[in-house]
Amino acid sequence: MSTLIPAWSEGATTLGSWTTLNTPVVAESLALIGHDYVCLDQQHGILDDSSLVASVIAVAAGGAAPLVRVAANEPSLISKALDSGAEGVIVPLVNDGAEAERAVRSCRYPPRGDRSIGPIRTAGGGRNRTFADAACIVMAESASAVDHIDEICSVPGVDAVYVGPADLSASLGCPPALGVVPGPQAEAIEKILAACARHDMVAGIHCGTTEQVVECARMGFRMITVSTDTQLLATAAAVRLGEVRSALAPNS
Repeated sequence: MSTLIPAWSEGATTLGSWTTLNTPVVAESLALIGHDYVCLDQQHGILDDSSLVASVIAVAAGGAAPLVRVAANEPSLISKALDSGAEGVIVPLVNDGAEAERAVRSCRYPPRGDRSIGPIRTAGGGRNRTFADAACIVMAESASAVDHIDEICSVPGVDAVYVGPADLSASLGCPPALGVVPGPQAEAIEKILAACARHDMVAGIHCGTTEQVVECARMGFRMITVSTDTQLLATAAAVRLGEVRSALAPNS
């Protein structure tokens, strides 16, 4: 069973990081820092199947919950991620209740779902996780998802609704942006949060700054991604290079 589900049931706000690189050591480092979860991105990231398994192992060894954002709402992709040892999946572009049901059924074994039995890493060796429920987290990142948010939240087996703010912004005709931006995107996010509250559903979101994280936590989000590996690398490298150039400047 995902360690996130009992944390959410106790009212905890979980903070995580995102990795798009096919480098297990990076994933492990993000876990060791103390994040509650590390999401391995197979939709926009460059993780192949071999680096995915190694990264799942590394994240779990580092003490965080390994999640996988699958490339699409497809049973084979979801099953492979879970068979690799992920504690849950983040399913992109879920636009209505039927698509949410498809995601849930892909996460559950019969008779509750359609997941094929092939526990490559979740059976044996004392793991005893073969038939444990994984977290099914669906992404609301379109105008259609906002229009159907109540039916999405009503689907049994959905554990959290995760806002993709950049795609949501684009779907509404606004410039892509992380966090909550005043205007149509913020109004749509408020509708998602309200529906999650009505259905006692955990709401998650992707942020790009500390200020955004704090704002979203105060708004009621309980699954918040606070950083991404490539963003962290670029920011830290830019700061260090700027410091060095400044120190080496002729008049310094």
